[in-house]
Amino acid sequence: MTPADLSLTVLHAVRRAVDDGALRVDVPPTVKVERARPGGVGEYASNVALTLSRSAGRTALDIAGILEERLRDTPGLQAVDVTGPGFLNFTLRPDAGGELVRAVREAGDAYGSGTALAGVTVRFADLTESRALLVTETVVRLLRSQGADAGFAQGADVGFAQGADVGFAQGADAGFAQEAPANAPAQHEPAREETGQPARDATPQRIHVHPGPYEPRFLGVDAARWALLRAAPQDRPLDGPPLLVQHERNPLFRVRYAHSRVRRLLHNAAQLGFGPAYETPVHAPELLGVLGDHPVVLLTAARHRAPDRVARHLEATADALLAFQHTVLPLGDEKPSAAHRSRLALAEAAGTVLAGGLSVLGISAPERI
Repeated sequence: MTPADLSLTVLHAVRRAVDDGALRVDVPPTVKVERARPGGVGEYASNVALTLSRSAGRTALDIAGILEERLRDTPGLQAVDVTGPGFLNFTLRPDAGGELVRAVREAGDAYGSGTALAGVTVRFADLTESRALLVTETVVRLLRSQGADAGFAQGADVGFAQGADVGFAQGADAGFAQEAPANAPAQHEPAREETGQPARDATPQRIHVHPGPYEPRFLGVDAARWALLRAAPQDRPLDGPPLLVQHERNPLFRVRYAHSRVRRLLHNAAQLGFGPAYETPVHAPELLGVLGDHPVVLLTAARHRAPDRVARHLEATADALLAFQHTVLPLGDEKPSAAHRSRLALAEAAGTVLAGGLSVLGISAPERI
């Protein structure tokens, strides 16, 4: 990770903190990162927390703590320390990219699932409006993917799983045991009692949603779901017909096409006699960054009841993958090398994240487009 990569990583952490509502500041255009001074901690340091302190109305130490929480598991960073009045100090990890790729390959589509919300119980009111039901069911899957006990007030997963025109891409109740949704204010999460047992919120919750029709007969399941989930719940749904156009301006097509490109890269590599294996560092900070962000995005989406955050993250992942994919296969008379195997492994990890994210939204990840 170069200083430029690290600067971009810290900037992303600031942006996530603002998006999460943890900080209320204007996101700076850049973040300055310098070599740590002799006798200091780590290899690099940043005073970003001090520069944001006045506009945020909080101490630099508070801000540094918020950013440290969002940086501690970043690929490429071995340690993040807060020193002095609020300096962030960074120790780089020798082979963070390899660790990330291995983590994704080991977890598969479950990469990003966790237990951060274990002990939290959430019940949602039964619904009839199409978009409210779709958003809420997706949020339930996001919450469950993070360990929460989430469902509907009557204890049954109702609505889209049973409707004649509706249903998840994989059928009836697919994915509900493993997945959990996102997008609601923090106060909707039940607090723990002093005994350490999770408190149950007796009042069923509702997610405020701008209504919109679910139209799989006209758009197909994938476009119909994307139209309702990609926009923030309180915003108008997306216009459906443009989502059917196979063009790079169509974000749904771009995301699904990026996944299909990964499958084609793996197929073509096999024909050339090699497969994915992360053996040497790959310089792809943008792609590694979005893959490393995936678990945080799922957790944030669950906490804020915001499936649209997952969709936006999939767009960023697809864009980073499509910009990177041209480097994966050998060109001309070039022979497959450790570099090609490593790039292929990184591309495969990106495909896994795209497939897993689409699954959370109930959208298919095609092998070919």
